[in-house]
Amino acid sequence: MDRNAIMERVRAQMPERRWAHTAGVMETAVRLAERYGADPAKAELAAILHDVAKYWKIEDQKRALIESGEAGDLLEYDPQLWHAHVGAHVARRDYGIEDPEVLDAIRWHTSGRVGMTLLDKVVCLADYMEPGRDFPGVDRIREEAGRSLDRALVLGFDSTISFLLANGRPVYPLTVMARNDLIRLLDKEADND
Repeated sequence: MDRNAIMERVRAQMPERRWAHTAGVMETAVRLAERYGADPAKAELAAILHDVAKYWKIEDQKRALIESGEAGDLLEYDPQLWHAHVGAHVARRDYGIEDPEVLDAIRWHTSGRVGMTLLDKVVCLADYMEPGRDFPGVDRIREEAGRSLDRALVLGFDSTISFLLANGRPVYPLTVMARNDLIRLLDKEADND
């Protein structure tokens, strides 16, 4: 399936507001990929599909998670996390995407993971800071993204974790681990300077 056909199918199954978000993530992912040396075409493809399952019914997401074999501990946490893993499954099953880098960037765009690849980071950060996003701290994330992909992503994870804590909601442990992994990388870079 070519890029335009994928875009049409994805757009048709989501509200116009979510498509505007997806278009913003596409634009931002390509820009970040070009700046930091990731593959812009892969970044764009992952961005197109990153929220493909976002508006599925929770029961359908749960069924797809179980079908994919990737449910793991996700079912114990906020269903808002599920769409990323379901999206990777659907990208492969329904859209014919076989590239493991693209599938991983879709899969980890919400929670992050330890050892994030450059493409994972680009798509995750693009989702945080696309032009339509408006939350406390987003401008600081955008500003930092011009200097450091990793520092900007730490700010994004900090924002998510703070929001969840302030609202008495559980924090998915992998997000904390992803944040801490980035901090270790940044500390190692600072030690080498």
